Amino acid sequence: MGTFCSVIKFENLQELKRLCHWGPIIALGVIAICSTMAMIDSVLWYWPLHTTGGSVNFIMLINWTVMILYNYFNAMFIGPGFVPLGWKPENSQDSMYLQYCKVCQAYKAPRSHHCRKCNRCVMKMDHHCPWINNCCGYQNHASFTLFLLLAPLGCIHAAFIFVMTMYTQLYNRLSFGWNTVKIDMSAARRDPLPIIPFGLAAFAATLFALGLALGTTIAVGMLFFIQMKIILRNKTSIESWIEEKAKDRIQYYQLDEVFVFPYDMGSRWKNFKQVFTWSGVPKGDGLAWPIREGCHQYSLTIEQLKQKADKRIRSVRYRVIEDYSGACCPLNKGIKTFFTSPCTEEPRIRLQKGEFILATRGLRYWLYGDKILDDAFVEVVLV
Repeated sequence: MGTFCSVIKFENLQELKRLCHWGPIIALGVIAICSTMAMIDSVLWYWPLHTTGGSVNFIMLINWTVMILYNYFNAMFIGPGFVPLGWKPENSQDSMYLQYCKVCQAYKAPRSHHCRKCNRCVMKMDHHCPWINNCCGYQNHASFTLFLLLAPLGCIHAAFIFVMTMYTQLYNRLSFGWNTVKIDMSAARRDPLPIIPFGLAAFAATLFALGLALGTTIAVGMLFFIQMKIILRNKTSIESWIEEKAKDRIQYYQLDEVFVFPYDMGSRWKNFKQVFTWSGVPKGDGLAWPIREGCHQYSLTIEQLKQKADKRIRSVRYRVIEDYSGACCPLNKGIKTFFTSPCTEEPRIRLQKGEFILATRGLRYWLYGDKILDDAFVEVVLV
């Protein structure tokens, strides 16, 4: 894909600080462990380099590693693209359709949102990803999605190497009925024997790497599926939520209107090409976007303004009945609450019994909102 034609550019050395974060440290650690162990297992104990298959296998492992790291660093360092500070639409009358960001001292361009972590308004913001310690948006959406595709594929290859290494090395040592399995092991016999024997430490390291590879395949594969689902609709995660709230608002007030998402080109292939291009450069400038026939350039931003005004009326006020420490994954609130903790770096609010919160949206076991600090706060209507 054309993403490989792009060049990683560092605006300054400060960008390297993005690596000093738990997300990139864990992600790069997993990549390093799986890649290194796959190469070691393959060369020493499973598929030697002097065979044609072994050489091809080794080259493929290196290829997976290079492509994964290339797209990972592209997504991290190229970044999503930010709305210029002080930006305003060319037509001053269009500013009535846009929200104003006091932090960036600029209007929010269509499809852009302010990220509290990056402290900038991000073009076509999808989400802030802790694993790349950056936002996923207009400029790096393709690289990020390719990383989500290549990482599971590389881990599947590595997992195959791990399984076959353990099987071939333990085949003649253990007798758990394995001799009934009809697999031709002649290709796995090494003559001469490996320089380093496959001992307990090698077995433990291979088993650990196999667990990482399988876990990464499942977790990252699910993220890839989610990303492709919204890309084929030419949406972002935030826009999907805005559309859902729009339909909910229309149904709640029983309005005689239909919300049509303006950026869906009507074809999955056309939507796909909005993100992936052969040149590696996404279409447009990140400020103005092609829209489907019959829609307004600011249809989505107008809907956001409606929801912002409506949110003050329809937000729900809750009274806290139990203390909460603000922990990311609280162990004392139940297993379901622990495992459904939102995968976000948004701060958790420490709460005490008797306090009030204003919830704007929520999941099954979690709420998004703010703590009410003013006792004179006006009661809100419950949904």
